[in-house]
Amino acid sequence: MSEQLETQTCTPCRGGVPPLERAEAETLLADTPGWTLADDAGRLERSFTFRNFAQALAFANGVGQLAEAQGHHPEISFGWGHATVSWRTKKIKGLHRNDFIMAAKTSALAEQLGEGS
Repeated sequence: MSEQLETQTCTPCRGGVPPLERAEAETLLADTPGWTLADDAGRLERSFTFRNFAQALAFANGVGQLAEAQGHHPEISFGWGHATVSWRTKKIKGLHRNDFIMAAKTSALAEQLGEGS
């Protein structure tokens, strides 16, 4: 189902909705392989490895472009051969379906760039 998430578009989240319950987050987590729940199921996180700094930088830039296009922005840290991406919906202080959509898109981008190669 991660392919299904990957093809979806984020919906604007203006707040006022509750974050996903742990059970809901765990169900969606099954559709985003490699991602983990952090902060008591309030955040999604995944680390990626790359062959070199240029590939990690291209990935970070690509995630930034995805984020701008979708209007949903992560925390990204990266260095030589590695990057970590963290998704959460700040307005609701937890996870929303949008975070899982963006996690699936992030994973697809990493695969395109040869993550782990």
